[in-house]
Amino acid sequence: MHGVELVDGTARLAAHTMLRLPTGIFYAQGVKANVLFFDKKPAAEQPWTDRLWIYDLRTNQHFTLKQNPLRRHHLEDFVFSYLPGKPRSERVETERFKSFTYDELLARDKVNLDITWLRDESLEDMENLPAPEVIAREIVEDLTAALAEFEAVVAALEASAAADSTVR
Repeated sequence: MHGVELVDGTARLAAHTMLRLPTGIFYAQGVKANVLFFDKKPAAEQPWTDRLWIYDLRTNQHFTLKQNPLRRHHLEDFVFSYLPGKPRSERVETERFKSFTYDELLARDKVNLDITWLRDESLEDMENLPAPEVIAREIVEDLTAALAEFEAVVAALEASAAADSTVR
């Protein structure tokens, strides 16, 4: 959070917003992804980031790669809260959109940005779990996607080995 130095050292990227994406939407269940939004600022002694806005699209959201994929309409509330083209000073906190000061972020253990404030209903209410067939289907989708990725790795390794053997 002290700013990210660019290669030329003349500017910094000041983080201002983080979008917590649902777990597993890009790779596999359990893998967390976030999108960070930055402003390019001139280099300075003090960090430019004074407040980080976080939108939680992860807690109590249930997306899958095939049955219920993340779509543009799922981001409407984030876009509305983000207020594109308007000053961040006009933003308003909501149930899913909160701001944290620079000092609050620094006070966290190792400046950990895995910040949650919403009650995760799936951890507290076993009655709200998806039906077993839905869970089983998601497991099959995840394993199928993982197998396809491993197949691509094997194919790339085989192609590389074949290219190496023809060069010799």
